[in-house]
Amino acid sequence: MEITWYGHSCFKLAERGLATVITDPYDSKLVGYSPLKLKADIVTVSHDTPGHNFVSAVKGDAHIIDGPGEFEIGSVFVTGIQTNGHVKKSDAEMRNTLYLFDFNGINVLHLGDLNRIPSQAEVEDFGPINVALIPVGGGGALNANKAVEIISLLEPNIVIPMHYATPATGDTAQKLDPLSKFLKEMGLTNPETLPSLKIANLAALPEETKVVVLDYAKN
Repeated sequence: MEITWYGHSCFKLAERGLATVITDPYDSKLVGYSPLKLKADIVTVSHDTPGHNFVSAVKGDAHIIDGPGEFEIGSVFVTGIQTNGHVKKSDAEMRNTLYLFDFNGINVLHLGDLNRIPSQAEVEDFGPINVALIPVGGGGALNANKAVEIISLLEPNIVIPMHYATPATGDTAQKLDPLSKFLKEMGLTNPETLPSLKIANLAALPEETKVVVLDYAKN
């Protein structure tokens, strides 16, 4: 499978013969990245804000998943799990849904705007996590410190940081911390940076948790 990052919390998850997934499409006017020009079979929305729910930016007759539940679309299994907040926008804490994607046995967890450390019981319910897409820049979601704590709980094979300040965000996005803060917490100085992450199969995954930084794709 291939994982491509478009900035903020938006990824494309693709595998030949399976449904293509877009996570948390954004309104570029608010987050600063290039306007999205993507097609997908499945679009997931972690929470109802323009930086994460701009589904009109994705072309095609996509299935929109914007809350908890279990779904099978195009041979991809999707499990949505509510982690915090409530349904109403007026509530102090907005609902967040994280999504677990099963691509032929490769499990990818997108944490959305998770803002708290899950319990051990919740982590065990997730099952094995091969790739964790984790917010690290704060701004209502996990900061670097909490992100590192969650990584130690999840023990994924690969961690891909998201939702942090980049040159593209400028002053348009909410105040986010830079990636360097997370890398410092992880004790990393020169992490691998890739245009996208390609995983041939489960056997190709590293045994020890590895941080992979993705360049944001330009549409």
